[in-house]
Amino acid sequence: MMQTYTNYTPDDQAVWRLLFERQIAQLPGKASQAYLNGISATGFRADRIPDFERDLNLRLQNLTGWRVQDVEGLIPNRDFFELMANRNFPATTWLRRHDQLDYLPEPDMFHDTFGHVPMLSNQAFCDFLASLSQIALHHIDSEEAIAMISRLYWYTVEFGLIQEGDQLRIYGGGILSSVGETTYSLLSDKPKRIPYDVETLLKTPYIIDHFQEQYFVIESFDQLYQSVQQIETTLEGLLVS
Repeated sequence: MMQTYTNYTPDDQAVWRLLFERQIAQLPGKASQAYLNGISATGFRADRIPDFERDLNLRLQNLTGWRVQDVEGLIPNRDFFELMANRNFPATTWLRRHDQLDYLPEPDMFHDTFGHVPMLSNQAFCDFLASLSQIALHHIDSEEAIAMISRLYWYTVEFGLIQEGDQLRIYGGGILSSVGETTYSLLSDKPKRIPYDVETLLKTPYIIDHFQEQYFVIESFDQLYQSVQQIETTLEGLLVS
């Protein structure tokens, strides 16, 4: 499904502005510096839905060699990981309605772009994504392996936290596109916040219908990328145990 930019209505642009302004207002002091830098580097703004081909992908190509690939919605695992192994981030092109501002059963363009794309300006994070996807493709016919990789993806790319100095910050797109979970993940005393550990992540099931019960904290994006070999080795060990 190609992004046909002229199909976006004034109401779509108004929904984008509302979502953008509501979320961006609470991110200073909560979002990771890499994400905030990425908002600027990718040209995201309140008054215009991102145009993949004529603006966004040109910026990403210059920054990290990545691009956004428009897709219809949720896609099969093989297609998903093949895209990312080739440095193409899949993103939907449809946008939620006014009556869907706070909850959707599946990701829309605001989640996919606002939540994730700014992080595609960070090279170490991008290299982690591509490498993890290559591991997934190697095990694509193993439901058990893909389930474990999906857990690690969930607790990093979607719901990851990072320690920046003495402050905890957010880099996971599932949090950054959620007005409620942005505050909850950092300030609530309900969830556990656990140091990043590959084996623990591979073994920890996740939930999709309410806020997370635990978050995993990385020390840096270099740590994330440098853990790729450990992910591969640990995964192989768990599959044969």
